[in-house]
Amino acid sequence: MVNEYEIKKQICDIGKRIYDRGMVAANDGNISVKISDNEFLCTPTGVSKGFMTPEYICKVDKDGKVIQANPGFKPSSEIKMHMRVYKERPDVKSVVHAHPMYATGFAIAGIPLTQPIMPEAVISLGCVPIAEYGTPSTEEIPNAVSKYLQAFDAVLLENHGALAYADSLLAAYHKMESVEFYAQLLFISKQLGGPKELSDAQVNRLFEIRRQFGMKGKHPSDICPNAKAGLPSCHDCKNPCGPDNNTDMVSEITRRVLEQLGK
Repeated sequence: MVNEYEIKKQICDIGKRIYDRGMVAANDGNISVKISDNEFLCTPTGVSKGFMTPEYICKVDKDGKVIQANPGFKPSSEIKMHMRVYKERPDVKSVVHAHPMYATGFAIAGIPLTQPIMPEAVISLGCVPIAEYGTPSTEEIPNAVSKYLQAFDAVLLENHGALAYADSLLAAYHKMESVEFYAQLLFISKQLGGPKELSDAQVNRLFEIRRQFGMKGKHPSDICPNAKAGLPSCHDCKNPCGPDNNTDMVSEITRRVLEQLGK
């Protein structure tokens, strides 16, 4: 039996972490956790993530409709984005949305995080594409994010922020940390004359290590070489993973993978 109060406390703890690390300002960001097929706990709108207590947390159904919320609180206006992730990625149990400084800077500049600069980022993320801009609280953002859900565990949101999701709240938060750390290192290396990228052979070896570890989630190493979709990985083909250039590739990869699964 799920102890909802403990999960609410965990959400508040992660909210404080993203606030203390400067990943959100004022009332920005939102967090959710799936507790059953039709029950989700989420942060409320209009509240600083650094000052929440369990009583703030709302419960919604799979359509984002309120099941329970204390007076004065209602679900985040971005709940539609979270629900789309849960709908299309049954393996996901938690979603974290934030505005980390460096990652959001890349999202605003229209630069996806694709350069292979360190083993940890290659193994854990592969690369981080940019979902095209959508108006907050509308279906535009869920529709934009949807195109990348079957290929990646984190995306940048054009002129907005970043989104990370995983099979637990802590794992989703760690994904967000990894995205920001990757972006910060890439930014610093660019100031020092440009990063020295890992070679294709080195990247492919890291992809193989990830497969050997049996790591969960979606990743280029699983979609291309492992699933034998017949398409090169993001790094191999130097595809920029931007909204204009990556959407067709991801759609084609998804189609071929589903064909192999007989769906």
